[in-house]
Amino acid sequence: MKILVTSGGTSEKIDRVRSITNHSSGKLGKIITETLLKAGHEVCLITTLQAVKPLSQPNLTIIEIKNTADLLQVMKDKVMDHQVLIHSMAVSDYTPVYMTGFDALQASQDLTEFLDRKNQETKISSKDDVQVLFLKKNPKIISLVKAWNPSIHLIGFKLLVDVSREHLIQIARESLENNQADLIVANDLTQINSEQHKAYLVEKNSVQTATTKQEISDLLLDRILKFND
Repeated sequence: MKILVTSGGTSEKIDRVRSITNHSSGKLGKIITETLLKAGHEVCLITTLQAVKPLSQPNLTIIEIKNTADLLQVMKDKVMDHQVLIHSMAVSDYTPVYMTGFDALQASQDLTEFLDRKNQETKISSKDDVQVLFLKKNPKIISLVKAWNPSIHLIGFKLLVDVSREHLIQIARESLENNQADLIVANDLTQINSEQHKAYLVEKNSVQTATTKQEISDLLLDRILKFND
């Protein structure tokens, strides 16, 4: 089976030297990819420069991207050629559109003049005591997948922080429905560390629990095998 996996975290540039970055190591995506390859699947891994990656091997293609715009273009090109998408990448919800000194903002009569601009400086000056950064919402790429390929099996991920199990699963079910996904892996950041990675694999009528990255990967592999049943 041809499977598309995303991992790591996108980075959105403010200027030539500063970025807003999602801190995702890509470790889970690496283990998922290795598990799929060991089972004989063909994997295309879309990831980032900083993320950990599997060693080069047959049936593995690795594509590196930087930001959400890159990811959007690559996924739009690749989704049609794959039967399964495992979308574990931490994608930035917003991208910077302009940064300005607070004094300049106060002096402005029209806020839209800032929202329509792009940073022209290669490195924004640090002379101001306060800087104001404007952010623009990025497209929710997972919500576009089924429009690109209605027949693809979609596995998404949802990460929240310090919430109840019930709330986490409820949000995962909403994502399941909104994105026409087959399964959502729901995580709470407070339950992820070097020793464990507790997660709930949420489907329409069932919830499975995993406690490590390898368990998550094994359960995903088992579920993928059933897609052809």
